[in-house]
Amino acid sequence: MILFIHRKDLRTQDLAAFERIAGLGEQGLHVFIADPALLTSIRKDEHSGVHFLSQVRRLQELYIQAGRNLHILYGDPAEIVDSILGQYPVSELVVGRDYTPYALARDHKLEKKAEQHGVPFTSLPDQTLIDLEDFHAFAGRKEPYKVFTPFYRKWKEYMELFFRPPGSVLVSDLRTAELEPELSDRFRLPFVLEDYPVAEEPSIRLADFIEDDLHNYEQGRDQYGSDGTSRISGILNTGALSIRTVYQRVMGIPEGEAWRRQLAWRDFYLYQSVFDPDFYHYEQRYDLSLLDDKLFSAWANAETGIPVIDAAMTQLNETGQLPNRLRMVTAMFLTKNLLCPFPLGEAYFRLKLADYDNAPNRGGWLWSSSLGFDAAPYFRIMNPVNQSEKFDPLGTYIRRWLPQLADVEGREIHRPRPHAIVDLKASRERAIGVYKEILRSRTVGGPE
Repeated sequence: MILFIHRKDLRTQDLAAFERIAGLGEQGLHVFIADPALLTSIRKDEHSGVHFLSQVRRLQELYIQAGRNLHILYGDPAEIVDSILGQYPVSELVVGRDYTPYALARDHKLEKKAEQHGVPFTSLPDQTLIDLEDFHAFAGRKEPYKVFTPFYRKWKEYMELFFRPPGSVLVSDLRTAELEPELSDRFRLPFVLEDYPVAEEPSIRLADFIEDDLHNYEQGRDQYGSDGTSRISGILNTGALSIRTVYQRVMGIPEGEAWRRQLAWRDFYLYQSVFDPDFYHYEQRYDLSLLDDKLFSAWANAETGIPVIDAAMTQLNETGQLPNRLRMVTAMFLTKNLLCPFPLGEAYFRLKLADYDNAPNRGGWLWSSSLGFDAAPYFRIMNPVNQSEKFDPLGTYIRRWLPQLADVEGREIHRPRPHAIVDLKASRERAIGVYKEILRSRTVGGPE
């Protein structure tokens, strides 16, 4: 019997794990573990948690439709695995590979538990289009790529040679086992999963995007007033569709190049998380004591007096959605104009973004803070008024999310309100000096 744990692969087709289980020809015990360390009492009711649990609901329905068993449990993964391995004749523990510090520590514990029971532990790469370690060997580099453009050139070369198309094994092709009621009861969810909505069918969203918006994606993705983004990130962050399936749908479409580039960016952030030893530790490599949280609440509560910032934070707080252009603008405003440490914004987005994905989220905050690989230079600070005028000249977005400004005419809609908490010019000049000092403070011994 194979014990398989669903994590960031909430689907029932094109899983590397399914291919392995089918190849072994054994029955599987399929579980999803709601981990309280990740799904906290606060997060489960925030946009990121609600989105994730709605995808779990959908996964549950897909198993039912296929006539197969999925066991949804709650608790410490190591404790649950230890209990299962102690009661079932498991011959292998299979999971999808994950790369965050917490995930690595968790999987180390799982591997140790499996070893204590004499069970092999198999972690399969399934989040990225490229196999990260194989790609790095293919590139023949001693040092990892630190800039996206050369990475992307090599990424395209690798994909042309080694792209692995979607797998053909469905959950209905597998035999799944029942779980003893005693275990189900002991690790029962402390909330009612049925209280969460079932997520929409992701293939419909992808098909609609390809048919209606892909051809204009390069021109329209930053025009956030009309929302030309794909919104596929909320599908990829939970694995509701595999990244291979998504890529295959657009690989032969000439006008899809700009969007394929975004898929490469996702791989680049995951590549950094593996090959940049400081990726999850930059706040410990620099002295951030010149920054503080005094203005953080005003930013989070959409009370800065900068219309596009407050409109963006209102959309985020109310819906969990935020166009990528505005993620950059709001992040840079918080870290530079307001001089707040980036981990505060990173943690806030972790709660509020429905499509929260650890590595891309952290990568975006590092970029805005002028830290990490291929980051924005410390003197490059987006002016939110200029960004608003350029990408939404009529102020449609601001009027939608800040209806109290709907009657403001012309370019005035973009400009700071009288109660604005900072002066944009003065705060930019101050940030340049502060971040110049921060970048000088790098801990001795870390890689440049």
